[in-house]
Amino acid sequence: MAPGEPDAAGPAGQTPAFSPQYQQIKVLILKGLQAAEWKPGEPIPSEMDLAARFRVSQGTVRKAIDELAAENLVIRRQGKGTFVATHAEQQVQYRFLRLMPDAGDVSSEGPAERQIVACKRLRAPADVARALALRAGEAVLQLRRVLAFQGTPTIVEDVWLPGGPFRGLTADRLAAYGGPMYALFETEFGVHMVRAEEKIRAVLADATTAKLLDVKQSEPLLSVERIAYTYNDVPMELRRGWYRTDTHHYRNALS
Repeated sequence: MAPGEPDAAGPAGQTPAFSPQYQQIKVLILKGLQAAEWKPGEPIPSEMDLAARFRVSQGTVRKAIDELAAENLVIRRQGKGTFVATHAEQQVQYRFLRLMPDAGDVSSEGPAERQIVACKRLRAPADVARALALRAGEAVLQLRRVLAFQGTPTIVEDVWLPGGPFRGLTADRLAAYGGPMYALFETEFGVHMVRAEEKIRAVLADATTAKLLDVKQSEPLLSVERIAYTYNDVPMELRRGWYRTDTHHYRNALS
């Protein structure tokens, strides 16, 4: 903290009880994002304005925003300011899709063709409730869809969502929306997915999945289970996918 510089304080005058100070400011900005004070795609206040609001130096705010940008929660635009990241943007759309064509990149294939196979509300099975931090038997939405690239069915996904935040989501709304599913979650339901954890294993296609992917039963597939989180590490989606890898591969960048 600079000499004479007061502690960072939020609107209620509360200060997070940990340091360093730029992380305190990061937490306060995250609270604003979580409360939808600044929505996906919208600009956040300038570094100068945030410094005045939180009564800290501009450099402290800049360091906090640097971390948020590194975590893909905000996007800096030269000469325009800093904006809340949105899945509607091309550079963010494929952030959680790691299946790449063997030739070229995912954007070269064009948008995936999506088919909603099922969409229903039911009581959460125990494993789904645990993954989504729900009580056993709470309402969830389950949907199954097939993603095809250039006419070839490539991914089957079972998606589980907590019933409360996604009340009103139907197969028709999903089918009618032209953009990415996570962009729909932002615009229609105010849920912004900010990070995900995945578990990957090799499996053999069962009869149902083989039919949907147009492959032989017992064909090798890549199974990916993902839990996606919104702000403050709140789980908002459990997704189980089965991927063909005869023309695609799973790619991840490690650093």
